[in-house]
Amino acid sequence: MTQQRWFRITVLAAGLFAINAVARLVVRFGFDGDNIAQNRGSTAMFALIALVLGVLTFLRAHRTAPSGWLPDVGFGALGGMLLTVLVGPLLNGNAPFANGAGDFFLQVWLYAGCAIVGSALGYGLAVVLGRDYRSRALQAYSAQRTNRPRRVVGR
Repeated sequence: MTQQRWFRITVLAAGLFAINAVARLVVRFGFDGDNIAQNRGSTAMFALIALVLGVLTFLRAHRTAPSGWLPDVGFGALGGMLLTVLVGPLLNGNAPFANGAGDFFLQVWLYAGCAIVGSALGYGLAVVLGRDYRSRALQAYSAQRTNRPRRVVGR
């Protein structure tokens, strides 16, 4: 069951939503009514989401080509975003559109931006270090080609 694609996507979405839920509950019970603490909590949540997606992308880029891990990470982040913007406000006793459509779509754009930046940084770091799937395949090909003896061409 853990090898099925939907399971990996669901676990990622649930993990990203758990980060949001913990951040919301800490701000609600620890700093109720303090706008500065709410902003810091949101910033920490988005930074942690970007970090989790970056690390996950970095690790997945080692083993498989982007066509294998990109849909999992993308749909997992999309599921986490939908849970965050639609179910997350209910933890605080609000509706998703309680502060207006502007705040709702701001949260969507911030979440999408952090997810894209985190994933891009994770993959970029894997490429720069030569640890991504393609770099490792090219390195193996190069090693194989250099180990073969030269063919003697008869004239």
